[in-house]
Amino acid sequence: MQIRKLNTLRGLAALIVFFTHFSDITNWLEGVLGGGSGAYGVMLFFMLSGFLMSYLYLEQGFTKDNVSHYFLARAGRVLPLYLLVVMGSYLLTQVGNDSLYQIPDVNALLGHLLFLYGESVLWSIPPEIQFYLIFIVFWSLAKHRAGYIYLLVVAVMIGLFLTNFPKIFGDIKGVPYNEFNVLRSLPYFFVGMLFGMHYKSAVIPSYLKKHWFILALCLIPLLYPEFSPIKSDAKHRMWLSYEVLLLMGAVFFCVVFLVPDNNVLLANRVGDFVGKISYSLYLLHMPIINAVNHLSISIELKLVLSLLLSVLVAYLSFRLFERPIAKIIRRAGSPNQSSHSGVTSQSAV
Repeated sequence: MQIRKLNTLRGLAALIVFFTHFSDITNWLEGVLGGGSGAYGVMLFFMLSGFLMSYLYLEQGFTKDNVSHYFLARAGRVLPLYLLVVMGSYLLTQVGNDSLYQIPDVNALLGHLLFLYGESVLWSIPPEIQFYLIFIVFWSLAKHRAGYIYLLVVAVMIGLFLTNFPKIFGDIKGVPYNEFNVLRSLPYFFVGMLFGMHYKSAVIPSYLKKHWFILALCLIPLLYPEFSPIKSDAKHRMWLSYEVLLLMGAVFFCVVFLVPDNNVLLANRVGDFVGKISYSLYLLHMPIINAVNHLSISIELKLVLSLLLSVLVAYLSFRLFERPIAKIIRRAGSPNQSSHSGVTSQSAV
């Protein structure tokens, strides 16, 4: 069963990142939408990913066939475009063209290919891939030892808090790694995963399911450094603040559990469309904004042109490259499991 409103939430996450980067690059509105605020879009992506992995897989048997399909579905959805962008960035950088992302040498390339490091927006893919691997542990416990899932989540989150999120980064024989990105992202995956575990069984009283809970989304801008009522440096901590995790988790809960499924602002064709192309929009918008920013036109036209081109390129990528490749990967690995096709369509990224 597809949860349609998650498409719009996924699209919103991508647009938060887009507008943040546009504000940073062009100084639109004097940069008030920037300052790292795209983190809140990525947080939504990570919670969606944890939610969907839990919602889609934990009730399935932990069998070799199911695990195999899980990895094929994840690989088919995430890897083709990521690998294309990484290899394209590396090859272009070698000839002095920085129109994609800076991957200057073989060591940096290996860091990306091994999911240890990511340049610019590519940083979020290694945590996603590593969570997919961690999720296997939770899946193996789901049927007979589900209680251990809660214990592990609580233990990891307490450990991260007490150690102030260990700054684990450096290089191995020149190959860069940054596990700090993974550690600071795990709480968002975990919160989403716990919500996903209870989505089907949760009984929400009818008097609590109200359309006005969509206003919880308005809390996200209040986290932006330029709009935050918080006066201390805590407003810049973002990933390292469990207060932010609590608020983002509350927003996610309100939208997913309390807003009715037929909410016109969340369940609509525009949201479906932007949600489908959100992954390619996320990976490809930065080079487009940078290219448009070199044009001698007004900043308003830059915004419109950047958004239109980003959406167009993302759609072409999804329609002509990502979806066909994903289908090939799934069919090659599990030709008799077409019944799982709906799972891949619910991919978080």
